[in-house]
Amino acid sequence: MIRTLLALNGALIRGALAFVLTTQEDIEVVAEVERAEDIGTALRTQRPDVAVADVNLFGAGVLSAGGASSGPPPVLVLVDPRRPKVLGDALRARCQRLGFLGSDVAPERVVEAVRRLAHGGSVVDADLVVAALNRDNPLTAREVEVLEIAAEGWPVVEIASKLSLSSGTVRNHLCRIAGKTGARTRIEAVRIARERGWI
Repeated sequence: MIRTLLALNGALIRGALAFVLTTQEDIEVVAEVERAEDIGTALRTQRPDVAVADVNLFGAGVLSAGGASSGPPPVLVLVDPRRPKVLGDALRARCQRLGFLGSDVAPERVVEAVRRLAHGGSVVDADLVVAALNRDNPLTAREVEVLEIAAEGWPVVEIASKLSLSSGTVRNHLCRIAGKTGARTRIEAVRIARERGWI
């Protein structure tokens, strides 16, 4: 029996996946958590053979807490395919037994991936890799800095102060960012840049 931990945001998605997994004769869902800080406890107490984690929760407990005497279990990381940047971040994590699937795949692919990881196999979604490789960022390094600070809600004057620029220069950067992202507002530009993994 493959003991499985689900660390996913959203009770509906987590519950649906738990239902699909528990219909398999060889898989048992031993714990479900939705907060990163609960993962470590679940790993220590339930000792799963495989963890399935949303990329937003991945890392906090999955990598640092050992589920079994041999260390953390293999982790199937579910990644939003619209945000390929996070795949690169996850690939740099210090865990040797990782699998990656898009969060929009059919449940049957998750079932298959859990089995493969439990038996020492590897899982990498080719579509995610292609998306990660093709995420050319049209924004300059300075435009990324401006947009990241703008994403925190700072006005032009504050952005200029933080980057030692004039307000006019910041406005010019924001105008170019809007052109490159196709956004009408700063908020929309931030959303688009995040979805495409540019910031």
